[in-house]
Order: sequence, then C-alpha cells, then structure tokens
Amino acid sequence: MDQPPATEPHPEGAGDSVIHTRALTKRYRGGQLAVDGLDLTVPAGSVFGFLGPNGSGKTTTIRMLMGLIEPTSGTARVLGRPMPRATRAVLPHVGALIEGPALYGFLSGRDNLIRYDAADPTADPRTRRARVATALDRVGLSAAAGKKAKAYSLGMKQRLGLASALLQPRRLLVLDEPTNGLDPQGMREIRSLVRELASDGTTVFLSSHLLDEIEQVCTHAAVMAQGRLITQGPVTDLAAKSRLVVTTPDTGEAARVLKEQGVSDVVVAEDRVTADPPECELADVSAALVEAGVRVRGFAVERASLEEAFVALTGEGFDVAG
Repeated sequence: MDQPPATEPHPEGAGDSVIHTRALTKRYRGGQLAVDGLDLTVPAGSVFGFLGPNGSGKTTTIRMLMGLIEPTSGTARVLGRPMPRATRAVLPHVGALIEGPALYGFLSGRDNLIRYDAADPTADPRTRRARVATALDRVGLSAAAGKKAKAYSLGMKQRLGLASALLQPRRLLVLDEPTNGLDPQGMREIRSLVRELASDGTTVFLSSHLLDEIEQVCTHAAVMAQGRLITQGPVTDLAAKSRLVVTTPDTGEAARVLKEQGVSDVVVAEDRVTADPPECELADVSAALVEAGVRVRGFAVERASLEEAFVALTGEGFDVAG
C-alpha cells in the first residue's frame, strides 16, 4: 500500500528522536554480518556523531536509514516513519551526502546543483537559481561555480555534494564522512556550517572516523565496532571517566604510596602514574606523596580524552585528526 503524500512526518512511538532503530541487522550474501542488532536513538536537535573505524558498519547503517538497502531484520524509523517503506514521505525532509557526491563531470558546479534542484518535485523552479547561489555560497564555492566538476579537487567535490543537500530546508541532514579530502581550513569551515545548521533547528547525523571532528562539533555520539553498537549518549558522558595523574620521576615509589592510600587501578607509564580518583581528600594523597620523598612535578585529576575512551571501548585505534 502506498504511503500518504510527502507531508511533514510526525514521530510515532519514538519520543522526540528523529532516528530510532531496533535490532537493525544487515547480513550480506555469503554470510558477512555488516550491522548486528543495532539499537540507535538520535535526539531531535542534536549534532549526532556516528563514530567507528572504517569498516565498522557506519555506511551500511546509513544506507538502511535512507532506504537505499533493505535490512535483513529489525526496524528503522526516520522522522517517525518506517524505512524503507516510507521513503517517499521522509526523504523530502532529509538532506544526505553518502559515500561522496554523484556529479556530472562535464557540467559546472552550478549546473550540477541546478540538475539536483530540478529533480526535486517540491522545488519551485522560479527561485531555483537563487537557491543554488545560496547553497554555493554556504559551502564556499561561489568563485568556482562556473568551473566544470571534473576539474574540482576531492575537497571541492565534497563541498558541492554538501551544497546539494542544502538546497532546501531540511529537518535532518545525514553526512557520511563530510570532511573527507578537505584541508584543515576546509574542515573548520564545514564544522562551522554544521554548527550553524544545528542552531537553525536541523538535526545533523554525522558519520566519521575522526575523533577531532566528533569532539569539536557533536553534542551526542554513538560508537560502532565490527558491526555492533558499543555505546551511545552525550559526548561529554562518553569520555567522562576521570583519572588521577601524578607526574614524577619516582614512579615506583609514587605507585606504592597511592596503593597504600587505598587508590585503585594504579598504572605506571613512563614518568606518569595514573589511577582512579581517590575517595579521600586529594590534599591528603598529595601530602602522603611528599612525605614519602616522591618528587611530584604534576598532580591533577584529568578527564579522559575521547581518544582514550573510544580505544578502550573498541580495542581499535582511530584517526585523531584528518
């Protein structure tokens, strides 16, 4: 049975989330399990980072969410509607950049966007050129708008793909590795644009393997590894575990004193001793170290970095920056 016309979708049973999956699974022919029982909730209004090493199932998940491939089992709801069944009702409210933009190399950047806009049945042709010009300006491509897309660098192609997703106001923007191929300045500009879109009320779902990208721009995140969801929640919570850090050349003696003070999970690494924050007063621990003759060069409780938290969660390394 056909879905209703593309009117504004409304959530149905998923609270104020714009993406909600339950046991979402994709197994390819040959038995490869790309996504395994994914339960994901993306809050409305968030900048949601979908993080994991390359090959962890991020792009397969996005393709299921956008109705490009069928799940093997489980369910996915986007803007309150079941996908892929409600693709025609949902996608007019979603801008997406997945696995790099599909461009006509023989056309200019501007003419590529005109084609994209003309393919949208909801787009008013009378204001097409104004929409295209605005989208090009937002991604910093106005000066190169007349240049053929085949002459664009990888970073410029990424920008043009993002511009195509911004031709119309969207409730949800889905970006798969949006800063791929960009130089550091280009990365900063795209992050700034993402923040601007979020402040305008658009929910942004951003897939990345770059920790820097997630930590700097996202409010919430989920971590994938080998097709499974490891954890999800506010970014501040995911890396919230703190450690006591003592910097000293006397690491062995410092470790002994900390254990005597009842401090747990003491780890020695080079000139640092780290441990769980003590339940007693920090001043008492510091005094005990000094009384034992430990030369203390640094004494602080530090929040674990996102890198440390994610490597601990997945057992795999990530790129910290592009």
